[in-house]
Formats: sequence, structure tokens, C-alpha cells
Amino acid sequence: MEFEGIITPIVTPFTDDTQIIDLNETRKLVNRLIERGVHGLFPLGTNGEFHVLSEEEKIAFARTVIEETNHRVPVYVGTGANSTQEVIRLSNIMKDLGADAVSVVTPYFLIPTDEEIVNHYKMIAKNVDLPIIIYNIPKCTGMNLSADILKQLVHCPNIKAIKDSSGNMDNLKSYIEAVKGTDIKVLVGSDSAILKGLQLGAHGAVAGTSNCITKEILGIYNSYKSNDLEKAKVYQDSIEPYRAVLKLATTPAIMKMSVSLDGKGCNAGPARYPVSPLNDEQIEKVKEVIEYYHNLVI
Repeated sequence: MEFEGIITPIVTPFTDDTQIIDLNETRKLVNRLIERGVHGLFPLGTNGEFHVLSEEEKIAFARTVIEETNHRVPVYVGTGANSTQEVIRLSNIMKDLGADAVSVVTPYFLIPTDEEIVNHYKMIAKNVDLPIIIYNIPKCTGMNLSADILKQLVHCPNIKAIKDSSGNMDNLKSYIEAVKGTDIKVLVGSDSAILKGLQLGAHGAVAGTSNCITKEILGIYNSYKSNDLEKAKVYQDSIEPYRAVLKLATTPAIMKMSVSLDGKGCNAGPARYPVSPLNDEQIEKVKEVIEYYHNLVI
């Protein structure tokens, strides 16, 4: 299995009161994204609100995504937690459900030492018989996984990729250097840097914005792979109006609203508290940006 292309960290649709995951809408979203051409799906990531889901909900959601996908594209399930033991247990559950790989974010809240981080991932790799993606997102975890740590993990046979959401090109470049000579792939986790990352040697991107502006995000990757760098840059620049609107509320409130307004009959519902519902002004901004992309021709 190749870790490349545009992978969508799929949002988790809720009913309007956010009490229940809407599995029917989940199936619609899975099919919409696959039909649009994404190369993989990543349930239970940051945009999937894994941090506000119970274990029972995580299992039900992952099962639905895996079953509805039905091997059309790989499914990479987020199983990160502060407890190494919990990661191992949940990862093995996801293996039984049919996940193609798991993504494990670095521990958060308490910041482990480098040695503890290495041991964390080595223990997971030893006890989980699935490909593993390391997930680095320092703005949310309080720590940046260094290239030195990565160099100590490259020989774990089932660590197959690392997603870097630091937004720091020097950090991304250090990962690409650290995995040279191995089969580990580096994935861009900052949507504004997809093209730059590909040019540095990354193999793809886990792009939250592909939940909605899928055509534009795929355009970056597909144009680059076709050696049309000029068009790839046009696509890369084209995502900025959407990224600007996303910043008007806490993740993933605006993204979920934009998914719902994007057409094709998929309602993602609101984000779960403590994230507040959008106000009228924010909703109007979302409607404007969706209309902009519906009329955008590249």
C-alpha cells in the first residue's frame, strides 16, 4: 500500500443536536469524496473531532467509513491517545474492523522526553500489526517531533509514514532527509504548503480542506504529478480564500458547515461543544466562499 496522493481527514457528521454521529450522512460523505477522486480517507483526525468522541463512537464511525469505502481507497484511522496502552488497544480494534493503517498523533497535554516518545512509538509498532503513520501537529500537542527522534524510528518495520502539520518547511525537509534510504513516506499536513512539500520530496498530503474544495486540492497534486507546475501553483493559490474563512471560527465548525452547503445532499452537522455553533455572519461568509468555488474555473 502506497502512502501518497490526497488523503482526506474526513469530518464526523453529527445530528443537529450533536448527540449522535449520523452514519447515513457519513456514508454519503465517503461516497462523495471517493467519487471526486481522493486517494485515501482518514477518519478520527483533528478535523474528525476524535478528541470529543467516546471509544464506542470512534469504533462505530470507523466501521462505517471502512465498510462504505469497501477497499476503493485506503482508510487510515486515527488512534492517537496519551496512553500508549490505549493506542495499542484501539489500533488493534481498528485492525479487526479492516483499517488499512493507523495514524498516531504524538502524546499531548504532558510533553514526554525524546526517549519516552521513541519508546511510545516502538511499543505501538511492536504490538500493532498494521502500517503506522506518525502524526506531528505541534500547535495542538505542545511538542514538535524532531528529525532526531524520527531517525530512531525509521527501522521499525511497520512505521510507514509521517504526517507533518507543523507548517515549517525546514521541519518537513528534515523529515524527508531523515527517511532517505527507507520506504517511509512524508505527508504534508499543512494545506497551504502542499506544493512546496511535494517539490521538497513529500509523497502527498493529508488535507482537511479536501473535505470541501476537493477539486482544487486534487488539482495541486495531479498537476504536479503531470509536471504542470504552473497550473499546480494556480491551484495552490486558489485555496487561500477558503483557508481565510476557516479561521473565522474554531476547528472544524466552518469546515463542517461548508461540507453541508457544498451540495450533493450531505449534512455534516455542527461541531460538538465546546466549539460554538456559527452565528449568522459566519454562516453568510461560508455561503459566499462556497459560491465563489462553485463559480471558480481554473
